[in-house]
Amino acid sequence: MEISWGDFEKVDMRVGTVMTVSDFPEARNPAYQLQIDFGDLGVKKTSAQITKRYDKKDLVGKQVIAVVNFPKKQIANFMSECLVLGVVGDDKDVILLQPNAHAKNGDRVG
Repeated sequence: MEISWGDFEKVDMRVGTVMTVSDFPEARNPAYQLQIDFGDLGVKKTSAQITKRYDKKDLVGKQVIAVVNFPKKQIANFMSECLVLGVVGDDKDVILLQPNAHAKNGDRVG
């Protein structure tokens, strides 16, 4: 399905830095709870099913790409405020999308 350029421009993807990572035992599938600093947009919370590839300690300080303009979504007892982007393999192993050089938190991806 093709989308228009206008449709693409509606998706607000930003760079953020992972500040904290917590276990999320209430999630249906293994996941972490993340707090991500998006600069002027503030800190947003999300959950991510990235436990196969990433240890909590290795995620803190890592820059990621996330969609920040979805409505909040209830996941178990947690309210997700953004969607971290990644490549999903056949075995549901997620590889996070990241800038290959340091970027300013909140910078727009486009």
